[in-house]
Amino acid sequence: MTFRQFAFNNVIRNKRLYAAYFLSSLFTVMVFFTFSIFANHPALSGDAMNSTVTKGMNAAAGIIYVFSFFFVLYSMSSFLQSRKREFGLLMIQGMSMKQIRLMVFLENMLIGLLATVGGILLGLVFAKGILLLAENVLIIERTLSFYFPVKAILVTFISFIILFFFISLFVTYVLRSKKLIELIKGNKMSKGEPKANLFLTMLAVLLLGAGYAVALLAKGVMVVAAMVPVIIVVCVGTYLLFTQLSVFIIRRLKKNERVFWFKTNMLLFSDLAFRMKDNARTFFMVAMVSTVAFSAIGTLFGFQTVLTSSIKNQNATTFSYKTSEDQEEKNVAAINRILKEENIETESAHTVLQSFEVGGSSTQIASQSDFNRFASLIGEDPVTLKEGQVVVVEYEGTNLGQSKDLINETITLTSGTVLKPKEAIHSKALPAIDSYFIMSDEDFKKLPEPTWEESYYAWQATNGEERVMAASEKLYKELPRYEITSVEYEINEIMKGYGPILFVGLFIGIVFFVSAGSFLYFRLYMDLDEDKQKFRSISKMGLTGKELKKVLNRQTMILFFAPILVALIHGAVALTALSNLFYFNLFKESVAVLSVFLAIQVVYFFIVRFFYTKQIQAAV
Repeated sequence: MTFRQFAFNNVIRNKRLYAAYFLSSLFTVMVFFTFSIFANHPALSGDAMNSTVTKGMNAAAGIIYVFSFFFVLYSMSSFLQSRKREFGLLMIQGMSMKQIRLMVFLENMLIGLLATVGGILLGLVFAKGILLLAENVLIIERTLSFYFPVKAILVTFISFIILFFFISLFVTYVLRSKKLIELIKGNKMSKGEPKANLFLTMLAVLLLGAGYAVALLAKGVMVVAAMVPVIIVVCVGTYLLFTQLSVFIIRRLKKNERVFWFKTNMLLFSDLAFRMKDNARTFFMVAMVSTVAFSAIGTLFGFQTVLTSSIKNQNATTFSYKTSEDQEEKNVAAINRILKEENIETESAHTVLQSFEVGGSSTQIASQSDFNRFASLIGEDPVTLKEGQVVVVEYEGTNLGQSKDLINETITLTSGTVLKPKEAIHSKALPAIDSYFIMSDEDFKKLPEPTWEESYYAWQATNGEERVMAASEKLYKELPRYEITSVEYEINEIMKGYGPILFVGLFIGIVFFVSAGSFLYFRLYMDLDEDKQKFRSISKMGLTGKELKKVLNRQTMILFFAPILVALIHGAVALTALSNLFYFNLFKESVAVLSVFLAIQVVYFFIVRFFYTKQIQAAV
């Protein structure tokens, strides 16, 4: 057997641990290759929008590549930690440290080569499907047809071979500081019972509590101002949570005899504190990486909702036209002509929006008849006002909170009568910068000269909605862009520019999340041999198969979900702060994103737990 064959056989013999390392690396290569396919696609070159898409893809590929370096480095380091005893035995049999380093280098390069080639091949297999998905998400007018990406293949292959080469060099360098006695004893060396510092434990609670409080209480621009301090405080608090607070809680539970001596809890808690302390850095990294994934994707989806909802709320009708220019009649006739050409049947209404001096500022006021006409157009209930009655309309398209101020204002008519509103309602009937007043037609006629006015037309499609986009494109070409508004067209334009950001962010988030799950997998399997020996000994003392499965299930669940639960809480607080930044309720979007990630993690947990439990039971 040659030395190269020996290294190859080592990879095959350790396929259990190398499987996760290989598959994670393969997935990372595939994602990078996918972005390279997009970045070099012939359809994404030329105009400004597609140039932006290309730049976004290249930037995402760069982020993934940098993250991949640290992920693969960590994965390889974790794998080597679990092989200490093996290296020690090889040294006893005469292998020098230089030969061990060479063996590790060859093994890692072999895995890197297979992962790179495999990732490229998988990328080619799924390329067409991903291109079709991107075509819809990015809203690209041209078809993203499949092409053979020679440049993408070369860039991916060279980049990751270089990556694995430098990682292989680094991990072999790390090995040279290990002593034989350390390698042979491995995890058998006593670590001493972990203890928690009371001051650092209380500091963890204080930092997390303070970070959460500031993030949840900050409003508007204060959210941006508090972002960096909150992130720093929460990061430190999270690290202390896993290194100090978790150990403190476990030690307190162990001192509680009713808890510790209950059924199999003694087995669960016996080395849980050691595991939490040993895995603190991994848990911290997983929690923060997962939080970044939750927050990034949640923010992207939330911001998309804010943008599209603001368009929908500010324009409740299919088409609207505002103007103060001389071309009003000509442009309105052009709109009606285009709608007729596209066979779109509509109901329409017209009014003149007017603002008046109220409380030292210009505020919009509408008559009851005008309001009811437009409310009927969008299916809202009309209002009935008697003479002397005033109502504040809180416009649903904005969240600036002006209605709280308007409810305390008074309106003075030319007759000298002073009117004061007594209630506020919600409506999208008339467009407004913020909340406004409505009053009876009789009182509206007694208002002074307006400070501002603008002619406003609205059309609500009743038939032919599928041709709205075609009509919108004609309208935007023929009329001034700032005067005509089509909800469907505006949302489509937003998605053209926002789609690439969402697509890129989604892929990066997925890479981060998959990597976080892989970190947990490596840490769990690093202690597999030790767990086999421990539970083999305990089973001889009368531990049943059912009890063994119960202990393993609880232990695995705690180690697997502790950092994920922390990340979910961090993500929920971050997305709540985002809601406060935009004064927009993003509860549904936050729950959707966090639920999807939690569901994926639960599935991943069951898969890992199945194979982990199977390994332990086979040894017992």
